[in-house]
Amino acid sequence: MPAPTIFHIGALAGQATAPGSMARLEQAQALGFSAIMIGLPQLGRAAPDENLRAQVVHLARLCHARGLGLLADLDLVSLDLSHPLVVTEPALFAVRRSGEGRIVDPRHPDMPQGRALLRADGPIETAVRFWNEAVSLLREAGLDGVRLRHSGALGPGLCQALTCANTGLLWIADGAGQDWAHMLALTGCGFDYVLGSLPWWDFRESWFVEEHELLSRIAPVMAAVESCEGLPPASTRARCARLALAALSGAGLLLPAGFETPADAGEAPDRLAVCIRAANAYVGRADGIRARLSQRTGPGAPVTIMLCEHAASCDAALINPDPLVAASLGPDLLATLGEYQELEPMDPFAGDGTAQLRPGEVRLCHARALPAVRTRQRIDVRKALRAPRVTIANVIPHIEPGLSIKRIVGERVRVEADIFTDGHPVLAADLIHRADDDSNWQHVPMHLLANDRWLAHFPLNRLGGHRFAIEAWIDTYGTFVHDLIKKRDAGLDLSLELEEGRLLIEDACRGASGATADALHAIRHALNELGQADRVALLIAPETAEAMRRSHVRPHLVRSKPILIDAERQKARFASWYELFPRSVTSSRREHGTLRNVIRELPRIQAMGFDVLYLPPIHPIGRTNRKGANNAVTAASGEPGSPYAIGAREGGHDAIHPELGTFDDFQALMAACQEHGIELALDFAIQCSPDHPWLKEHPGWFDWRPDGSIKYAENPPKKYQDIVNVDFYKPDACPQLWLALRDVVEFWIAHGVRIFRVDNPHTKPLPFWRWLIADIRHRYPDVLFLAEAFTRPKIMYELAKLGFSQSYTYFTWRNSKAELTEYLRELANPPVSDWFRPQFFVNTPDINPHFLQGSGRAGFLIRAALAATLSGLWGMYSGFEVCEAAAL
Repeated sequence: MPAPTIFHIGALAGQATAPGSMARLEQAQALGFSAIMIGLPQLGRAAPDENLRAQVVHLARLCHARGLGLLADLDLVSLDLSHPLVVTEPALFAVRRSGEGRIVDPRHPDMPQGRALLRADGPIETAVRFWNEAVSLLREAGLDGVRLRHSGALGPGLCQALTCANTGLLWIADGAGQDWAHMLALTGCGFDYVLGSLPWWDFRESWFVEEHELLSRIAPVMAAVESCEGLPPASTRARCARLALAALSGAGLLLPAGFETPADAGEAPDRLAVCIRAANAYVGRADGIRARLSQRTGPGAPVTIMLCEHAASCDAALINPDPLVAASLGPDLLATLGEYQELEPMDPFAGDGTAQLRPGEVRLCHARALPAVRTRQRIDVRKALRAPRVTIANVIPHIEPGLSIKRIVGERVRVEADIFTDGHPVLAADLIHRADDDSNWQHVPMHLLANDRWLAHFPLNRLGGHRFAIEAWIDTYGTFVHDLIKKRDAGLDLSLELEEGRLLIEDACRGASGATADALHAIRHALNELGQADRVALLIAPETAEAMRRSHVRPHLVRSKPILIDAERQKARFASWYELFPRSVTSSRREHGTLRNVIRELPRIQAMGFDVLYLPPIHPIGRTNRKGANNAVTAASGEPGSPYAIGAREGGHDAIHPELGTFDDFQALMAACQEHGIELALDFAIQCSPDHPWLKEHPGWFDWRPDGSIKYAENPPKKYQDIVNVDFYKPDACPQLWLALRDVVEFWIAHGVRIFRVDNPHTKPLPFWRWLIADIRHRYPDVLFLAEAFTRPKIMYELAKLGFSQSYTYFTWRNSKAELTEYLRELANPPVSDWFRPQFFVNTPDINPHFLQGSGRAGFLIRAALAATLSGLWGMYSGFEVCEAAAL
């Protein structure tokens, strides 16, 4: 018969002809069931009699006339004490009589009083004969099948004897709540179906799927939809949810009479009836196929997702385990469906189609896998033959193509890589390197460390750009030598191996030249003159291996992509910076400091150990919207304004503020710095005052408003009314503005400046910096750029990759041991340390850290010691050395 869908109408007790039973049959037929099941409790008290047989015959005829099968629900384990089998074969049973206090069977500690339980390990021949006779009588009366309750406790012997003797019946094992080991013992006992524990599942835990997989080894798993004892009647929604899961997971269905009646009189019965008919129809299509269940979510997930996979189809259940709260079907949950991403809702378990599951809702869908993605292009076999056989991977140091690793001229670069191939041949590898203006690669042999990791070093002897790559190949001769030594040590005949070695030498002679060719010809000649032992010694000699390496016989040669390295001068990594405003170097507040005055400070700066003197902008300062003291919007008479508001009628970025001095004064300062071993660094600030000559000469470089005004700079809540910014991508600015800014840098290079501190580079286009630094360093490899970029880490790192030699850091705000340790581990290790050089400034003109404001002289000493020892680059703004800490 097809996969059974069974309506359990309860116990048969002389009511086979009652009108209620007839109504049940008609109801079962209307709801789409294929069979009904009756309980036969009298078989637990006595042997079958003629009255029972007559009732079964009558009920069977009624069922068959309506196309329904008739099944019996039998309990052969728990019998009444007066049962004939218990009376005649007491050794088969464990008995608890009324008033007995001891437990007679530890497998059944809750064994009821006045009952006898079958011992599965006892002599079962009499029980087999008795029940075979009883079942045969029922089969002759028209019975179509049997459910054996407590099947695991019956044992495989009795079960198999019954199924084999009654092959015309449908046999259903009841595994609900049974010990899994006892149930597995029933494998191969002839059961057609086995019932699982769906009614007791909480919609969360994984045991239900585990039980389903285990019971499937016995027979296809039938889903039972029964009320759990001790629980109140379930709502219509909860019953529909159970039906949906039964339809999904069952190869058959068992439903008790009464389930179709709503628990609440106010609920419409048609909803349950529709769901029951749909479940029966769906299960009927399964036709006994063993389905594979898988739970795709864990017990803590807000939604439980279950798949039921058949041979050619797949269905999914989306389950909200919470009976009170709705749950969302987010993309992360749906991702657990794997390849089954196309869902087609199944009526009447389709829900409302939204991304919300109502409390306790179970939604069923047909799940289909989307078409597999086909590769756009198949690999031609000729191309595959040309593909590298040797792999070079995980090269360090490493950086993105077109960008440069940072190193210092004079140091040796350590290069490592994973190099391997198929099989067990010996490999060889060279580290190749050259300067950018050199066309010849230099070769350095690499050495195997362990686990396919190779190592070599090369020197950076010249300032500027370099590049390196790795070449690797299969060392045919090295493989030959390796095998020859093993065979020699094993005492094998080496005649054929010696001939192979001679042929390898001859092949290498054909392509060699110069001294290498002479050495190889000498080896070949000697092989013809020497005895076997000496020929072996010559073939494995290091000198022979070196000559073969120089012959450049390199099968399966592969080269890695070149990696760029920028070799900068020592001050890019090791320098101590001192910052001051030249206008502040004066003995009186009424006088403006000058560049000449700065010269007098050099001995003091030198004595403190600083080797870089950094000056903020020294250019003419605009008068429009000039700022006053402490960022006052209006400057008082005589106040000089902010030096970052660059440009006035006296000039722009290529001019000197008149009150600071002249270019002669600047050259005098440059010369004095050199005498004191100090290098002068200037600020490169790409911003203009409204009075900058560029606004008149090149108005197209700026962003004007519709009313003809120009927007001043701001960084809310900060406002810079005295500054306007250029627009790098205005039509007139491309490329004229870029070239003009490059010319500003070149102008000061011509006046001897080789270090530039760049103000706020992260607010300017990154492509501009990549172009500018490369263009300048192409002609002036000794120029250094410091990025004053207090911004997000990834942008700071990107600026370093684009060419900035150094960068400001978060050190100014890192105080605790944990903060400093974490930050230093990030900065001091690859890959960051390969291209980012941290400059630890302890303070700046506009940053007075809280730590310094209240820590006294000890705090200043702490910060100076940390900065000077944790990085090779550190700096201070004037006043730090006298512990200037007053907060504004």
